[in-house]
Amino acid sequence: MADDHKPFVPPEESLPELTAKALLLGVVVAALLGAANAYLGFRAGQTVSATFPAAVLAIAAFRLPFFRGSVLEQNTMRTAASVGEALAAGAIFTVPAFVMVNVGGQRLWTSFSYWETSLILLVGGLLGILFIVLLRRTLAVDAGLPFPESRACAEIVKTGQRGDTGARYVFGAMGLGMLVQVFKDTAGIRLFQESVQFVKELPASVVHHMDSGRAPLGDVRHQGALVAATPAISPALIGVGYIIGFELSAINFAGGVLAWLVLVPLALFLNPDLPRHLAGAHGAPPLTEVVFSVWYNEIRPIAVGAMLVGAARTMWGMRSSIGQAFGGAFRRGSAAEPLRTERDLPSRGVLAGIVALSLPVFLIYYHFSRSVIGAAVAAVVMLVTGFLFSAVGGYLVGLVGGSNQPVSGLALSTLIVAALLMVGFGVTGLAGVGAVLGVAAVVCCACCVSGSLIQDLKVGQILGGTPWKMQVAEIVATVVTSFVLVFPIVILHEGNLRQGGIGIGDPALPAPQAGLMAQMAQGIVGGEMPWALILFGMAFALALVLIESPSPMLVAVGMYLPPATTAAIFLGGCLKALVEWRAKRAGLAGGAATVVESTGTLVASGLIAGESLTGVVLAGLVLTSERFTSVAGAIGLPTLSFVDGPIGAWLGLVPLAALAWLLVRVPLRHAARSGEAA
Repeated sequence: MADDHKPFVPPEESLPELTAKALLLGVVVAALLGAANAYLGFRAGQTVSATFPAAVLAIAAFRLPFFRGSVLEQNTMRTAASVGEALAAGAIFTVPAFVMVNVGGQRLWTSFSYWETSLILLVGGLLGILFIVLLRRTLAVDAGLPFPESRACAEIVKTGQRGDTGARYVFGAMGLGMLVQVFKDTAGIRLFQESVQFVKELPASVVHHMDSGRAPLGDVRHQGALVAATPAISPALIGVGYIIGFELSAINFAGGVLAWLVLVPLALFLNPDLPRHLAGAHGAPPLTEVVFSVWYNEIRPIAVGAMLVGAARTMWGMRSSIGQAFGGAFRRGSAAEPLRTERDLPSRGVLAGIVALSLPVFLIYYHFSRSVIGAAVAAVVMLVTGFLFSAVGGYLVGLVGGSNQPVSGLALSTLIVAALLMVGFGVTGLAGVGAVLGVAAVVCCACCVSGSLIQDLKVGQILGGTPWKMQVAEIVATVVTSFVLVFPIVILHEGNLRQGGIGIGDPALPAPQAGLMAQMAQGIVGGEMPWALILFGMAFALALVLIESPSPMLVAVGMYLPPATTAAIFLGGCLKALVEWRAKRAGLAGGAATVVESTGTLVASGLIAGESLTGVVLAGLVLTSERFTSVAGAIGLPTLSFVDGPIGAWLGLVPLAALAWLLVRVPLRHAARSGEAA
């Protein structure tokens, strides 16, 4: 795209960039955003991308009279600040599993170990940076990926610098995104439901089973259910779908259709006694809970298996560029000096750093497994899968943005591979589970940080930043944040214990991804892993590859995500297609078509930033004050009981209509006015 070839700051121009004030402010914001996202992750099992909040904070900070600086200094601060959220995601998805594991009544950890946790975050984060340095050009330039959130962030920064008429579209949409987030978030003033899920029981069917000789075997009464959900009223998700366009959002949505309209109903139909098997003291659980359990425990492992094949295919498709990246590490530099905007950290130094980090990786795994062979195998698995999934994770960030990167799916894939090898080498029991979780934790941190960095590097490419300076900023921020982020984790855990809870894993801090990690690690080492589901997913993805289906990985991601999420992304893609159709029908071409494209991107960028920024602020308010539970409570508003009923569901149509109107009407009207002015 055009902005890739014409950076906002030309390569020939040299501006202050890697300065002490930019680095210091970035590290401070990284710690704050990391703490807020740690809380959000423990409560809701998700984090909010820090790219947009960090960009907005950078714009605001560097406009202060005593803190003025260049756009490239803002870029450095944003890059450093975003690592806090990335490391927080890596931490909350895996590290709590160490205190949740229970093998034969024995606990792996009874409380969080400061040094062990910090070292896992540090090693994983640094490896993620080094991996992505080798792959920067492959992913950010050669792969031709859309990078929706990177482009959105760059547009926010550019309009903030220019102060032109485009800024009103970004910041106007940002205001609407903030408002919607406040009115749907439980920590805000909740007025409507974000999404409504429907579970419709199908008519009962009696299947007359018989053998191959047509002799009756018996009759079984089957009854399945169809599952659907309205699109999440999420400005960020709809904005992402708008930016990536109809085709990619449709592929992602196809995975959701397959999971929720085919596989979940099929699983329910084929196992009619499941509700009875899940019945407790109060009878069978509601059908909605049975549906969730089927998806979470049966369909998601199929998606993980599909991701394994999708990851292998993605890496195979990138083999040439990856080979060139490694080859450059062993070739002498050419006589021609690369442009400022193409200078990475030296490849040889990067490879030396990866080799040097393999020693602490080995020591961490030996600490858990008490086996030299087991630790060596775990270290090799971590390096191979860490590089593989950092590349795949970066690729997915380029497709659907960092907010939708399926990090937990990649970590689960790593966990499965590591567990198989641990069992194969005889490292079992509590030690085996510890080694498996150690591999998954380091790789998860590497994937999170690499995804964050490639997104930041793409923003830097559009703005004209110097890659090696951004990479240095990320390294410094990772080192500092690794030793700071443990404190909010410990505070949340110990605070819940003092209130009579069980710490991480309590209903107040469920940490769902970490719980799944602990469950799967125990299941694999203990022989309870549903390997058949993993194999089903691998076979399914192989079939997609054989018929040359577009992006099997993106299909698997759609299977792994909740239906409201994929539907919201698809809605954004449909709105983009509608805008393009109406523009073509109105005869808008050339410059007018460009205005439609750029204005739509500005509006979508503002929506993404508005929700992301508000999500972090609300989470931070809840974290910093024990008395603060919501904005509504703080201003004395009562809990609105109608929100969880039909009225709350119908009220959601109001913000949904506003978002759709904004994304469709504004770009077309601006293009028409531009044409009249011309």
